[in-house]
Amino acid sequence: MKAYLEIGEIEQLENAATCLRDKLLIRLLSRAGCRISEVLAVEVKDIDFVQGTITIEHLKARIKLFCPKCYARLAKSYTFCPKCSMKIEQLVVQNKEHRRIRTLPLDKDTLKMLERYIKRGSPVGQSGSNLIFGINRHRAWQIVRECANRAGLTKLVNPETGKVHGVSPHRLRDAFAVHAVKTA
Repeated sequence: MKAYLEIGEIEQLENAATCLRDKLLIRLLSRAGCRISEVLAVEVKDIDFVQGTITIEHLKARIKLFCPKCYARLAKSYTFCPKCSMKIEQLVVQNKEHRRIRTLPLDKDTLKMLERYIKRGSPVGQSGSNLIFGINRHRAWQIVRECANRAGLTKLVNPETGKVHGVSPHRLRDAFAVHAVKTA
């Protein structure tokens, strides 16, 4: 058993995909090193075919809770404020949005695949956006697992903890990182 997917195994996974959408999903996860939420949020406007790039936006919401009387920081489980001892019935919530945008290069084959996928009308319009993939996280995980089973890929083992992992979107991200370090 091993800790990450080799390049040949990622190709096997891609080839096990039964449709262009699934192959494209696996390709973006493995070649761009994106999180599943980032890939599923990609819109047609995020792809620059001239420059050969994809813009990935990751919106991370951090929620902070405060006492309404003294504004001391609170945990979700608190029933009394540790600073002023007031019984907490309603928390003051401060959402802090942290946006990170990165522009990543894409190889020519992936760009051609994206262009073919878009031209045939596959992107899904939702809430005023034109998403590349109109699927949720659960379905994306299923697709990767199903392709791994069809490809006959084995389980992966973390050498530090001994924990066994199946092939998943996050394991594709891990493989991207490992191979990026190896080639650097």
